[in-house]
Amino acid sequence: MLDAVLSLTVLAAIVLLVGAFFLWRRTGNVKNALLMVLLALVAMVNVAIWTLPDAGGQAPLDKLEQGAR
Repeated sequence: MLDAVLSLTVLAAIVLLVGAFFLWRRTGNVKNALLMVLLALVAMVNVAIWTLPDAGGQAPLDKLEQGAR
């Protein structure tokens, strides 16, 4: 289930980046476009925190899945 949530988060971040580009090009509204880019970056960092392994070689997502079994 968490895999689906992380996948949707990545897709949402991509849509936010594309939307920010189109908002900036159509309206010239830089502030809202930059806020959308910032939100996309926060989402991607959150996904990275869950999926990148630590020094021991295990990602938090792997530890969570092992505990559920």
